[in-house]
Amino acid sequence: MAPSQRVVSTLHRFWTDSSPSRATPVSPSFFLLLPHSLSLSLALSLLCSVLRRSIPSAINLDISLSNYIYSSFSPIEGAMNGREILHKMKEKVGLGSSTADSGKGKSKMSKHITHGYHLVKGKSYHDMEDYAVAEFKQVEDHELGLFAIYDGHLSREVPDYLRSHLFDNIINEPEFWTEPEKAIRRAYRVTDSDILEKAAQLGKGGSTAVTAILINCHKLVVANVGDSRAVICRNGVAKQLSVDHQPSTERENIENRGGFVSKFPGDVPRVDGQLAVARAFGDKSLKEHLSSEPDVTVEQIDDDTEFIILASDGLWTVMSNQEASDSIRNIKDARLAAKHLTEEALSRNSKDDISCIVVRFH
Repeated sequence: MAPSQRVVSTLHRFWTDSSPSRATPVSPSFFLLLPHSLSLSLALSLLCSVLRRSIPSAINLDISLSNYIYSSFSPIEGAMNGREILHKMKEKVGLGSSTADSGKGKSKMSKHITHGYHLVKGKSYHDMEDYAVAEFKQVEDHELGLFAIYDGHLSREVPDYLRSHLFDNIINEPEFWTEPEKAIRRAYRVTDSDILEKAAQLGKGGSTAVTAILINCHKLVVANVGDSRAVICRNGVAKQLSVDHQPSTERENIENRGGFVSKFPGDVPRVDGQLAVARAFGDKSLKEHLSSEPDVTVEQIDDDTEFIILASDGLWTVMSNQEASDSIRNIKDARLAAKHLTEEALSRNSKDDISCIVVRFH
């Protein structure tokens, strides 16, 4: 059954009158995307959320869309909650995050395990320096979920190199299948040595890293250097799996290496007055005073495990682990969950590049 002209024209008129110039023009038929159970009141509220406008009192909020069905909505999409509908509407009209990279995938071993990622450039004046890896890969008789965030500083080349080489180096370690923690530590060291040897090509910058390897859907091995972070959520409770390597907490190690930690008024602690993390790949000029040794942790995935989040510090500087977990717990689409986190960070005035991966287990 076609919707009434009154319903369609009301929504279309409100959009046309209220949308910003950068929004994609839409035809009246666009508003047929709303689920059949969505009232006009909620539909207008969603539009106002997209546009950040107030609902005009002159519009009659009693009109119902309950009898109308949008033919391209699958049953799963029709069951989306309000937040997911909002993301879909933003995508349709071009009002999502700018200069963003986004994607999703799923396990072949377990149909319940899915992943999604979303990266968006921050408000700084340099080029985007974050890179991500999110994929499932068949290796011999095993399935590996490979997930990583690489957050570069003064460099796009180093995080890009990590994206292309670090997981291969880890998997190719002879002891990976028997002692994955030991293999990861060695691969981190080898990869950092390769980066330093190639400094003439890769430049003077560096990168943090957080990696998560899901082995056969049951064993999760997380490693990190720097302040990109991994968080797991079980039964609604967030737990940090990585370690934030801050200069203030690693002052003794830095000083033992011959460096120092500065703390100027209005600034964060920095290694030798320069770098705001205590461990990183690259950074050849500071390497004597920096470590690339990762912290590694192993978790078993059980029925209580809901999801994991990997993200750069552009998220964690404005959201706590529990806030991030709470904000996406009811978003079942992993890519939309990652996208929501980046947009929430932007709304909280995060200035840095923001990269996020969400892996859902059910």
